[in-house]
Amino acid sequence: MPEPSPRARRVAARRPAWLTAPVLTVATLSIGSGLSAFGVTAVMGDVAATFGEAGPGDAVADQLGLAATTLGIALSIIRLASLGSLPAAALADRYGRRGVLLVVAAVGFGLTSVAAVAPSFWVYVALVSLARPGLATINVLAGVIAAEETTSKDRSAAIALMTAAYGLGAGLVSVGRGLLPGEPSWRLVTGFALVPLLLLPLLARRIREPAIAAAHHRTTGLPGVVPRPLAPRVALLAILAGSIAIATGPGFTYLFIYGEGILDASPLFLSVLVLAAAPAGLVGLLLGRAAADHLGRRLAAGTAMALTGIAVAYGYSGTTRDLAIGYLAAIMASSAFAPPAGALAAELVPTAVRATVAGWLTVAGVLAAVLGLTSFGVLADLTGGFASASRTIGIVVAVIALGFGWLPETRGVELESLEDDEDDPVT
Repeated sequence: MPEPSPRARRVAARRPAWLTAPVLTVATLSIGSGLSAFGVTAVMGDVAATFGEAGPGDAVADQLGLAATTLGIALSIIRLASLGSLPAAALADRYGRRGVLLVVAAVGFGLTSVAAVAPSFWVYVALVSLARPGLATINVLAGVIAAEETTSKDRSAAIALMTAAYGLGAGLVSVGRGLLPGEPSWRLVTGFALVPLLLLPLLARRIREPAIAAAHHRTTGLPGVVPRPLAPRVALLAILAGSIAIATGPGFTYLFIYGEGILDASPLFLSVLVLAAAPAGLVGLLLGRAAADHLGRRLAAGTAMALTGIAVAYGYSGTTRDLAIGYLAAIMASSAFAPPAGALAAELVPTAVRATVAGWLTVAGVLAAVLGLTSFGVLADLTGGFASASRTIGIVVAVIALGFGWLPETRGVELESLEDDEDDPVT
């Protein structure tokens, strides 16, 4: 790569760290991850209608083509596949962020593209499940790289950018779904993953290994294992940060299924709703960043998590208006959660295990999402609706959020201060 000109270096020096080329490039990969991963959510109802059998009755299975429990199991399998992001993230601590990121991006985008020609419901589920570890690892490493390329002053903004990028990808695929309604269109929407796959060779030129990661990579211990002195803190953080997915898992995943299949909302209405989530999410990110930098990481994360649970409970309580209000409020609150939670995770552990810890947070989020999805589907079938399930989940998430008070505050911590080569049990 040619050396930048003196003028380019001066411009880069004036630019905030979260707007530099390496950070913006991994943000572009996050857009692709959102495009690929949320596309599955957006079209799952169409996939069920294509391969299932709708009936004349009022039961969930008659309306959707497949039972809510079946859909819940399928969506849970897809979510559960994200557990594969842990070993990939752990390898990034040992072999570097850049190389692992490029490999998992190629695998994730490639397999999602192949799923567009799946001949049956469960083949589709299998292919997107195999793709999910790669897509999840993109998000893990994008957040880690963003944290390591910035200082404490810009860290929450960089993490907010990664979240916004993923949301932009989700919004783009949702608009495509709305403009192409109907059962056959899910193949084209799923095929959108070809775009980031084709762009990957160009993006690879602008991605670099963070300097702190190159200097403090892991050399001992089993991949994925957190050193014993750090384990209690990491376990608590994982439980707290992951538990928000108990609400967001079903709250976001069932949007199209519940909106179209139960409330008879039009695909265009739901696509506009997802499009409106972009400004709502942006407002949430800005609020979350401001709260993280001024009120502290713990208070900001706990408050946002509690509000997310409440919003999901309200969204599935009755009408399309309730769904719209609850969904947008949940988007705003969960977006506000990302900057303080992401900064807290990066600032609690040394570099040699930062990607591994981020992988464990993803594992916790996946398990929580599976719990939420499964409970949502089962309770919906048992009670004939989603309201009781959403209320239960909202209360549980709001109560768990109180636990952030047990973690140390990290606002103002620089990552270099976490390194101590003489006593470090990791490297």
